[in-house]
Amino acid sequence: MYLEHVNITVPNPRGIANALCRLFGWHVRWEGEAKDNGYSVHVGDDKSYLALYEPACELEPEPARYTYVAGLNHVGVVVDDLNPVHDRVEAEGYKTYGHADYDPGRRFYFIGPAGIEFEVAEYD
Repeated sequence: MYLEHVNITVPNPRGIANALCRLFGWHVRWEGEAKDNGYSVHVGDDKSYLALYEPACELEPEPARYTYVAGLNHVGVVVDDLNPVHDRVEAEGYKTYGHADYDPGRRFYFIGPAGIEFEVAEYD
């Protein structure tokens, strides 16, 4: 059993998908018309992905992270080598924080496209 995808409402799903491809080496798996005249881009690897959904209406900002029932706190991404991903994240202009070595690995966080917080981890 594994988690196949998470669906997130965002502005500009194509632009965000392109950024995530650069950061994580992912690819666009599918894109097209979606629910209620919206548009979705599925970006990830061959096993799992983020569904980036833009509705055909104006978007409202989510209340504060970590305090909203069913709100998105962050997306965790496991990588083989943390250092090059960290370098790409900073080269794209995102500030990293929360760096930690912990059992069983290392991690950092950043606020990425559309204000989505990402945790990037490498496990031993």
